[in-house]
Amino acid sequence: STLVTAGVYLLIRFNMMLVDMFFFKFLLLLSGLTMFMAGISANYEFDLKKIIALSTLSQLGLMMSILSMGMPDLAFFHLLTHAMFKALLFMCAGVVIHMMNDIQDIRYMGGISFYIPLTSLCLNISNLALCGLPFLAGFYSKDLILEMVSMSNLNLMIFFLYYFSTGLTMFYTIRLLFYLMINDYNLMVIYNLYDEDYIMVKSMFMLLFMSLVAGSFLSWMIFSYPYMIYLPLNLKMMVIYVMLFGLLMGYLVSNMKIYSINKFLMTYNLSNF
Repeated sequence: STLVTAGVYLLIRFNMMLVDMFFFKFLLLLSGLTMFMAGISANYEFDLKKIIALSTLSQLGLMMSILSMGMPDLAFFHLLTHAMFKALLFMCAGVVIHMMNDIQDIRYMGGISFYIPLTSLCLNISNLALCGLPFLAGFYSKDLILEMVSMSNLNLMIFFLYYFSTGLTMFYTIRLLFYLMINDYNLMVIYNLYDEDYIMVKSMFMLLFMSLVAGSFLSWMIFSYPYMIYLPLNLKMMVIYVMLFGLLMGYLVSNMKIYSINKFLMTYNLSNF
């Protein structure tokens, strides 16, 4: 959580020096495209760690873009909340990979929640916090960021990139959930699933508590005065709308049978950056 976000933190520190430069307009475009690209690439990926790493890249694009719109406090807030649930996500993925005898391919996994229920609970809750499910940690920062984007006078492309990337986050989360939790266990040859690692579970529960309460706690602590946000109802509910749309699309794509999956993979070359 330190190494990846070091550049974001550096730009937050030097924000006063860089503000109102042309560089920031360029950075806004670049980081918006980064969010978009990482979200699309995560949908075609079969490697558990790669999916989580690409989702981290997408969140970093979100931080950078809100930073280049001149709101470093929001970027820092999102950096902190994202650190909570992403650390938890990486810990859970590590436990799962170790349990699967170092297999990272999610096509081999399935029915994980039957064998390691507590780890799966932490994995799912942190994934939903990443999506911005209301009243988890990620919701407070992500919702605030997207509402500030809706209020600022930017063009339609930036708006589309933000909201589509948020929908894509929900998309690959549901896909991951289907591959890991819903299907049957696919690796019947190597069948040495053990019970939970309770040393890991203690640390995971601390992080889980933080991913539940850190959003409201930090938003109460960081912002001395609240942001005045005045939006029409549909624009205010837009985050919830794209989440539900991503949920639906992820469910439909995960439910496809083999012929349809091949049709889905026909668009793979578009995403093969």
